Amino acid sequence: MQGGLSIERKCLLARVSRTGFYRFLKTHVPREEDTEVRSAIQQVALEHRRRYGYRRVTAELKRRGTQVNHKRVARIMREDNLLAVQPTEFVANTDSNDALEVYLNLSRRMKLNSVDQLWVADITYIRVQAEFVYLAVILDGYSRRVVGWKLDRTLTSHLAAEALESAIDLRHPLPGVVHHSDRGVQYVSPEYVAILKFHGMIQSMSRPANPYDNASCESFIKTLKREEIYANKYHDLEDLHSHIEEFIDRYYNQKRLHSALGYQTPEEFEAQTGGKTEAELLSATLRFITPVPQKATKAQKRKRLRGSPVLKSPRRLENQRAESDQETERQPV
Repeated sequence: MQGGLSIERKCLLARVSRTGFYRFLKTHVPREEDTEVRSAIQQVALEHRRRYGYRRVTAELKRRGTQVNHKRVARIMREDNLLAVQPTEFVANTDSNDALEVYLNLSRRMKLNSVDQLWVADITYIRVQAEFVYLAVILDGYSRRVVGWKLDRTLTSHLAAEALESAIDLRHPLPGVVHHSDRGVQYVSPEYVAILKFHGMIQSMSRPANPYDNASCESFIKTLKREEIYANKYHDLEDLHSHIEEFIDRYYNQKRLHSALGYQTPEEFEAQTGGKTEAELLSATLRFITPVPQKATKAQKRKRLRGSPVLKSPRRLENQRAESDQETERQPV
C-alpha cells in the first residue's frame, strides 16, 4: 500500500498490467545489489587496465568476498564494454640453424616440484613507431614468474645472454636447472652455451616448428602483447622499456592472477611450499614417455588372419588323415 492505494489498484486505474509495471520497475530502478556488483566489476577491470577477461574478474571478486556467477560478470562486462581484447594467432618466427647442435627435449619429461627447476626462454619482436625492437624473456616453469628479461634493438646472442644473466643475478640458482628454449641460433651460440655450462645448467630444446613445447613462455608473450603492447602507443625504446618494466615487475609477477596457478599470482604461488620434502624442493621428477600401442584396423586384422596358419585340433587332424586314406584306397592301381 502506497498513498492508500495498492499496486494492483494503481495498475487497474492506469490501465497497465502488473507484469508490465514490474518489468518497467526492474529496468529503470536497478536493485542496489546489481549496482554494487557492477561497480565492483568496473573497479577490478579498470585496476587491471582492461587486461582481465570475465573469468579472472570473477576470480578476483571471489578473492574480495563477492560471490557472483561468471555468466553474470560476462554479461555486465559486455554491456559496459569492458571485455578484454582477444589474442592473435601464433606465427612461427624462429630462425633455426640445423647445422648447430640440438639438445634433447627434457621439459616434456619433467614433473616440477618447486622453483628454479625449469627455466623457459623465448624471444619476440615489438614494433615501435617505424622500427622493430626485440624482447628476450626467461620464465620459471613452476611459478610462471618472469625471472629475467632484456629489451634491445638488435636480435643477437648478446640479447639472450643478458636476459639469462639478469635471471641468474636475481635467483642465484643451484646447479642442475634445466634451461628450455626453441631452436633459435641465439640459444646455441658459444656465448650463451658458455654461461649455461658455467652455472651448471642443462640445456633442453623444443621440437622444430612446435610452439606447444614452449607453451608457458608463448602464453606470457601473448599476454604481454594483448594486455600491454597492443593497448598502448610508445614514443621510443625508452618509453617502451619503462612500460614493460612496470608490467612485468609490478603487475604480472605481483598482481595478475594466473588460471594455471589456481588464480594466484606468481609471487603467492612461489611462497607456498605445501609441506614438501627437501628433496622435492631441490629436484624435479623425470618421467619416461613410452609410445602408446595403436589398435589394429579391421583391414590389418583380416590381412593378419589370411597370412597366419590355421591351428587344427587333434581330432580334426585324425579325420583328415582318414579321409586321405579312403581317397588313396579308391584310386585304381
